[in-house]
Amino acid sequence: LTGTSREQRAFQYVLAHAIPGDPHHILQTFDQWCYHCEHLSCRPRAASGRIVERVLLERAPLRVLELGTYCGYGTVLLAQGLPPGARLYTVEGDARHAAVAEKVIRLAGFSEETVELIVGPSEEVIPRLREKHGLTNVNLVFMDHWKRCYLRDLRLLESHQLLAEGATILADNVLFPGAPHFLQYAKTCGKYRCKVHRASLEY
Repeated sequence: LTGTSREQRAFQYVLAHAIPGDPHHILQTFDQWCYHCEHLSCRPRAASGRIVERVLLERAPLRVLELGTYCGYGTVLLAQGLPPGARLYTVEGDARHAAVAEKVIRLAGFSEETVELIVGPSEEVIPRLREKHGLTNVNLVFMDHWKRCYLRDLRLLESHQLLAEGATILADNVLFPGAPHFLQYAKTCGKYRCKVHRASLEY
């Protein structure tokens, strides 16, 4: 009825109520909107967000790749946990979502030197990461895009030698709605040690 998308409405709420430059408060404000107004497919800190925070603390990755920016919630969650000098590359295939995410990321106080948003299908972006974006390899990959693309994109990262030695792949929703082919490959190909983390559903 308003002519604006859910994501745009959420951003307007965040813009009106969150403290600019405070990533934690921006995530809190998003959570308030999603709990009380409209559901968004974000990863609240109370659910799998804490798993992301723990992995960042343990691994201290200098180069992070996020597949599936959506409205920027997960990007802010990742960016606020980066060690000094680290850089996050986030890929979103939907230009409308990317436009909202860009505003959210910058409102949280992260510059393009810290967080680079790349708009385009992941299968087209990944092969160009080294040549076009100067990304030689990544220490952490966070997958939260289309589940059917998880295995394809992991194989692309492997074939373009973009995974640093000892890299961590963190993939969301592999059980529900599920990414069975990705999970089977990760468990049986012999390249990875796998662990499934239990988490609640969004909001």
